[in-house]
Amino acid sequence: MTTKIAIQGIKGSFHHQVVKEYFAENVAIDECLSFEELIDSLIAGKSDQAVMAIENSIAGPIIPNYALIDKNNLHIIGEHYLNIQQNLMALKGQKIEDIREVHSHPMALLQCMDFLKQYPNIKLVEDKDTAETARRIQEKQLTGIAAIASETAAEMYDLDIIAPSIQTIKNNMTRFVIIKKQNSFLPESEINRASVKFELDHKRGSLAAVLNVMSDCKLNLTKIQSLPKIETPWKYSFFVDVTFEKYEDYAKAKALLNIMAEYFKVLGEYRDTKPL
Repeated sequence: MTTKIAIQGIKGSFHHQVVKEYFAENVAIDECLSFEELIDSLIAGKSDQAVMAIENSIAGPIIPNYALIDKNNLHIIGEHYLNIQQNLMALKGQKIEDIREVHSHPMALLQCMDFLKQYPNIKLVEDKDTAETARRIQEKQLTGIAAIASETAAEMYDLDIIAPSIQTIKNNMTRFVIIKKQNSFLPESEINRASVKFELDHKRGSLAAVLNVMSDCKLNLTKIQSLPKIETPWKYSFFVDVTFEKYEDYAKAKALLNIMAEYFKVLGEYRDTKPL
């Protein structure tokens, strides 16, 4: 039976590239033009799993995606890191002097801002997806319009790369998570990373106490991000990623945090695959 994977964007996008690298077997793709649509696909059973960007080494975490996973009670079952190479592309024969507008996802534009600042006369237009902009340029034969997207997108939609690897920081990594409706239970010996959420009483020292527990239990805090609780002014949820060598250390911390926090939830327990 073919596994169906929901991605944000279309074939040729970076999400599609992650699918090709992460999943060994043949899979079908459900193209979604927003992360909300991706979540709906998973919940409705149109797809079995989904690939979702969660963090970029330049632009930082994509916190609304953590909130989507949390709100819909989904589970992070894995992760994949992708070295992002952003390329400026347009119809064949176009040169940089011909370009009036550059269209791409806001994150892609942000990652290439030093290059784009060299061309102040070019208008920057935010769009929903990198590969979709490339496809639209080809389908509508749009002259004077360029896209920022992957080399795969240029190949799929027959565009010329007029400026390769234009991201400001050349070592530009994006972390993607693999999510499902049901948790996938790995042996404890294979789990060395977790994503959790907690809420604390608004008093002095409450966050410091939690961080001390994590440190005492030998957890390595790789990310912490607060998100306001819309329904409760001045109250915050904390989304935290930790790595650890021994599952029993994490289990001890989890038990303590469950007592200390007003609310505690595990978003996922999985293998750490961060490149060294």
